Amino acid sequence: MRIIAGRYRGKKLKEFELATTKPTLDRVKESIFSSIQFDIIDARVLDLFAGTGALGVESLSRGASSVDFVDANAEAIKIIKQNLIGIDGKFSVTQSDYMNYLIDAKSSGKKYDIVLLDPPFASDYGEKAIEYILANNLLSDSGIIIYEKANDTPFELSIEGYTFKHKKYGTVGVVKITRCDD
Repeated sequence: MRIIAGRYRGKKLKEFELATTKPTLDRVKESIFSSIQFDIIDARVLDLFAGTGALGVESLSRGASSVDFVDANAEAIKIIKQNLIGIDGKFSVTQSDYMNYLIDAKSSGKKYDIVLLDPPFASDYGEKAIEYILANNLLSDSGIIIYEKANDTPFELSIEGYTFKHKKYGTVGVVKITRCDD
């Protein structure tokens, strides 16, 4: 696993094997970042269910102003910290359950320009996180949510005022969520 583009292009990232953690494939990562390439510069990014931190580190490499890395797994937190060695930029690494983190973010008035969600595929955490983020105004006015999920898992979430664009990459699906244009 490596950084694809930007300031740290080619940097190798540490990985680990857990049943609940899978790295984002390079072709999926390339597609995600090409779809947000003009939005990432100076963006405040939340990498929720961060795993190895690959998506958040890619964001820093491409010019995000800050990234908050969040994962509940202690081993993931260690790997994220190792992958951030030598990376300049503003970032935080937090070990927390995703919903507790979102509740704390709401309480502290945080807003994100880009939220990257890559939850365990066999869970409903992604949909719950999306609903909470949108219902509690954690997304900036021009904010984007990128949700990576299993392609064979139905996604029927529909929230007024937002568009949901689906793309498929073999066994992986990516949903890009943005506000509707007025």
